[in-house]
Formats: sequence, C-alpha cells, structure tokens
Amino acid sequence: MKPRAGKLLPGTDQPPRLPPAEVSLRLDRTGPLHREIIAPMDMTSRMTSHFRDAMAACEQSMNVLAEPLAVAVDVLFGALANNGKILACGNGGSAADAQHFIAELVGRFERERLPLAGIALNTDTAILTAVGNDYGFDEIYERQVNAFGQAGDVLVAISTSGNSPNVVRAMEAASAREMHVLAVTGKGGGVMGELITPMDVHLCVPSDRTMRIQEVHILLLHALCDGIDALLLGDTE
Repeated sequence: MKPRAGKLLPGTDQPPRLPPAEVSLRLDRTGPLHREIIAPMDMTSRMTSHFRDAMAACEQSMNVLAEPLAVAVDVLFGALANNGKILACGNGGSAADAQHFIAELVGRFERERLPLAGIALNTDTAILTAVGNDYGFDEIYERQVNAFGQAGDVLVAISTSGNSPNVVRAMEAASAREMHVLAVTGKGGGVMGELITPMDVHLCVPSDRTMRIQEVHILLLHALCDGIDALLLGDTE
C-alpha cells in the first residue's frame, strides 16, 4: 500500500520522500508525534529574508543611534577612568548580553589591555535566589545596585521592551545613588525610556521585533567595547 503523503511509514520513524516543504509537529494526545506537511516553502528565501531584515534594522539603528552611542562611550570611559565600575543587568537574552558585555570588559575585547571593572548582576545564583525568595523577583537587581553601586558608576540596563520590572527598579535605584544609566531597549523604550535623566543615555533600537532588537543590542555592546578600547589604547584606524 502506498504511504499517504505527510505521514510516517509504518514501523519506522522516517517520513516518505517528498519535495522540500514547511513541516509542522502535531502532537495528538491519544497518539504518537507526527510530522505533517502544511505548505511548500523555499527555505533559502526565508533565510535570506532574515539577513535583509537584520541589515535594514542595523541601518535604521545607525541613523538614529550613532551619536548617542558615542556619548555612551564617553560616559562609560569616564566612570572607568575615575575608579568607577560598570554594572549590567537584564532578563533572558538580555541577561546573556549583560554577561557578555561584562566579560569583554573584565577579560578583553579585541586587543590586550588591563581588566576593567564590571559586574553582571544576573550571575550570582545565591544572591538571585535569596533576594528573589525573600523579597521578590522584582528586587533582584535593585538590591545589588544599592549594595555595589556608587555615585559616578554606570548601570547598563538591558530590556528589549523597556518594561522589565526588575530592570526598571534597578534604574530607579541607580538614579537615586547618582549613578549614570545606559538604557539599552527597543519597542519605543517603554517605562525605561520615561526614566531617562540628563545624566543618562538611551539606546533604543527602532524596531518592534524582538529578534532584531536583540541582534542590534549585541552590535551596540560590541561597539561600546571598541569605543572604550579606542580611548584607552588609541584609535588603530
């Protein structure tokens, strides 16, 4: 009997040979997991569209963020040059970006140099779980800013939406301690955009798509690292 298109062959986990297509996974509560063909698709074109969309997001960001990005470099360098430090925080992918950024400072970026003072506030599981358990998740960064932050330090607060409650509270704590805030956001900036003071810098990616915002965020953070190194070591270009 000829197998029906889109179904697994009996007694095997292999589907019948079919032309390239979009495949979805359907889980029947009363049966096994099946692959079902739902529509033909040119996957190469779909992947190409991601590159084009990312390039457009980068170009739009360049047009609006190059100047504030240069200001942010000066703020970060000023803190480090005056024995200050950089704190960074975020949630999910933004937490990973915060760790990545601080690792580039404490380790190195592209050139050898002395380590630079930075702390990622999302890395100490004992602090995160103790504060989260005793005071609530919204306070996990605020309490660390109050513990570690000093006037003249910089908080790099990362949120794709600009509305993460624990990052918002960290910003408020930093401002109360006369720290600079570098808010790295998207989607219009959200609540974080409304908290920006003359001491702060806002890098808001002009996009509403989370993946594009995150991609530009890592570009911005790398650009900040390059700018700091250029001021410390000299411009090589």
